[in-house]
Amino acid sequence: MTSRVPPGQILTSKWPVLHYGNVPRVDTTSWTFEVSGLVDRPFTLTYDDLLRLPRKTVQCDMHCVTTWSRLDNSFEGVSVQDLLVRAGVQPAARYCLVYAEQDFTTNLPLSDLDRPDNLIALKWSGEWLTPEHGWPARLLVPHLYLWKSAKWVRGLELLADDIPGFWEQNGYHMRGDPWTEERYGGRGLTQHEINKFRNQSKNRP
Repeated sequence: MTSRVPPGQILTSKWPVLHYGNVPRVDTTSWTFEVSGLVDRPFTLTYDDLLRLPRKTVQCDMHCVTTWSRLDNSFEGVSVQDLLVRAGVQPAARYCLVYAEQDFTTNLPLSDLDRPDNLIALKWSGEWLTPEHGWPARLLVPHLYLWKSAKWVRGLELLADDIPGFWEQNGYHMRGDPWTEERYGGRGLTQHEINKFRNQSKNRP
């Protein structure tokens, strides 16, 4: 059992609720999910579109940067790899900026995003996700710390360069591998650097 627990982590049977800000109120009649950036076939899904896509179930462990781990979780959702194939990722794409409600973002190398266990998750343990855990949809990237599995996910933008997301701008690690304890990446960014990255994001076509 301990071979499944990364260094510095403590096992829990609960699923703690941790996030920045309030739980957003989401209207699924206007909700959309977009795949954009360096792709040949960008597309936007409504919530009903997402529910109609094929789903898979992934058994995985979860590891939070705040040092708790929960083993033997079952998530159901849409394969991220299927969405990337549908979009046609261009050779120049090496990273992804993940968008979520309330302007939250997180960044991932494409090599970490394009994996068979990654989902746009809809259910946990056979039940719909609760709002506190990311309903109507959250990203699941189980091999990295859980902050990379953005709650209330709204889109994926494929990029050539690695642009730090919300927590990464504030000193969290750019990748977040629990097995090498990539919790923090050193100093947080200055406001000038944060503004530069935000402007880069806003100015991309």
